Amino acid sequence: MSTYPPTLCGLASFTASLRAALPPGSAGSVVRAVESADAAGGPEVAGDLVAGSPASCRAAAALLDRDDVAIVQHEYGIYGGADGEDVLRVLELLRTPAIVVLHTVLSAPTPHQRAVLNGVVAAAAAIVVMSETARARLVAGYDVPAGRLVVIPHGAPDTGVAAAVPHHSQHRQILTWGLLGPGKGIEWGIEAMALLPAQWPEPRYVVAGRTHPKVLAQQGENYRRSLLLRTERLGVRDRVRFDSRYLAAASLQRLVSRAEVVLLPYDSRDQVTSGVLIEAVTARTPVVATRFPHAVELLSGGAGLLVDHRDPAAIAQALQQILTDRAAAGRMAAAAGIAARDLGWASVATQYSRLGAQLVSAQSPVVA
Repeated sequence: MSTYPPTLCGLASFTASLRAALPPGSAGSVVRAVESADAAGGPEVAGDLVAGSPASCRAAAALLDRDDVAIVQHEYGIYGGADGEDVLRVLELLRTPAIVVLHTVLSAPTPHQRAVLNGVVAAAAAIVVMSETARARLVAGYDVPAGRLVVIPHGAPDTGVAAAVPHHSQHRQILTWGLLGPGKGIEWGIEAMALLPAQWPEPRYVVAGRTHPKVLAQQGENYRRSLLLRTERLGVRDRVRFDSRYLAAASLQRLVSRAEVVLLPYDSRDQVTSGVLIEAVTARTPVVATRFPHAVELLSGGAGLLVDHRDPAAIAQALQQILTDRAAAGRMAAAAGIAARDLGWASVATQYSRLGAQLVSAQSPVVA
């Protein structure tokens, strides 16, 4: 149960990728979380969980009960009710064991957010977080049932080799991608481009992705327009390119393969899971990231450089180091290769399959 394509969001992509990587015959069906009754999905979509509908909660639970194990993605913003509390109604009705995957673990939640997450973990047969940071934060701040907590990383496509960067190109590409909106920190990346010294080939900052649908509904394209105005004010319009498409997996992989650096200048100091970070590491591309928790953890082995939040000068210095020191960039790519060994979707799906089999086995009656 999750958002699911054609919905555009990270959880939808995560769920589709995980389902595709599960062993044949074990993937089951999808209950799709939606704001309102929507067009039918693919044949794998068994039904929708419509926000704010008690009848839909009952129907969703009944659909999930058809399978041996339910995998429920949790993020406060994807379910109906205050802080997504509709998910509690579904979990309370479930008879089949549920693996709940936590995409966000807040360090300073509101009392109601804490109550919702405590209710979610209490109802889960197993709780999955995607980083050790998330595990530690969950244990320290929430009521976690003993023995139910597992760390399984966010998956990513993994070819097993470093991307071949075309050094003869006119531009050396710095890349940020994902759904666009305030908090992504793109403005700091743009300001960093204005601080980079002139060099050849010229560095170009590519910002790829549509505006997040919820941001678009509430604010339109104000954030994107503000970024364009910033490039003009700083005189770097020719150094920054916006690609507003939502790229399919193959197109995204080609784009990442052309990048020499992935830049994640996020404002968040709370983010314990980043799918974009995982994809950059599995592509063996050096990363420059602000010190959000997942980046601090994943880049500790040397796969990139950490910078302070909202610090264009530090970003520019880190970018310049990677662009000019090929030996350092090579060491980062090698460190990313080591970190990537367990991050491919095949490895991640195997871990979910094993966890599901353990839950089914635990429920099976003992035959004398």
